[in-house]
Amino acid sequence: MKVGILLQKDYRLLSVAAIADVLDSVNGFYAESGKQPMFDICLLRLPEHTDVKYEGYTVLPVTDNDAYDLLMIPAFKNDALPGAMQLNMGWYHWLAGQYAKGGAVASFCTGAFILAATGLLNGRPATTHVNAGGHFAQLFPEVVLRADAVVTGQDRVYTSGGATNTFHLLMLLLEVYCSKEIAVRAAKMFSIDMDRNRQTYFGSFLPHENHTDDLVKKAQQEIRRNFNKANTIEEIISSVPASRRNLARRFKQVTGITPIEYLQKTRIEAAKQLLEQQRHTITEVMLESGYNDQKTFRTLFKRNVGMTPKMYREKFSGQAV
Repeated sequence: MKVGILLQKDYRLLSVAAIADVLDSVNGFYAESGKQPMFDICLLRLPEHTDVKYEGYTVLPVTDNDAYDLLMIPAFKNDALPGAMQLNMGWYHWLAGQYAKGGAVASFCTGAFILAATGLLNGRPATTHVNAGGHFAQLFPEVVLRADAVVTGQDRVYTSGGATNTFHLLMLLLEVYCSKEIAVRAAKMFSIDMDRNRQTYFGSFLPHENHTDDLVKKAQQEIRRNFNKANTIEEIISSVPASRRNLARRFKQVTGITPIEYLQKTRIEAAKQLLEQQRHTITEVMLESGYNDQKTFRTLFKRNVGMTPKMYREKFSGQAV
């Protein structure tokens, strides 16, 4: 298979390294068996990006005559979006052309922003880094975002969630293009748990206030200061000088969610941070984060995070050694 790994502007080094390492390792599996390597790996750049390099590989400029069986789009560096989208517009038409020739396309983490910009994800399921989901949904409303999914795949178009979810998509691709045996062998080599089925619990609620709507900004600040001191959203934002209907409309337009959802996410994020410290009981965490009913707290926590408060504490409060 002829495989191309994109080296877009502001690519994340770790993402490229993971992809290349897994494919090289699988080629090694075939060599051990006396077979030809499965993957002919090419690292690719746009013709105008002459300064893009990667040690150990020749980086080839793409042309309209290229034909790849599988193209892989790595993640962007932290905080590279949205500026990197402007720098990488040359990929959009070329990738769509490769797909039209019969190639498959896979994006990893925030590489989904490039894939979505081609139009190939319209009407198809997709995932990306869990913290980038809100921005992704605003930019690409025609894509069926599965924010909690680890991987998605339909019609030769694949995506994965953040960071280590890269390996889960690679294992899927190995199963599709090689065999289940090869995928399992690679999973063992790289210590990948193949049973991960969601990424919600890796996310953090990181709301942005660097916008120009002062009313919404004031509402966000009131929620941040008083999320655990009042029972209802109406009590918290009572000092904001706007009708509830007008504020709710503007709030969702700016943040992508309603004030009530924003309050819930703020409270759940506070609860997660307390659970990570392991100094509080579940009841203390519930009260500190603004809830007073165990059933409600547990239900909302599980809905937002994907696991119960007890499970979350066990996963993230322990020591590695």
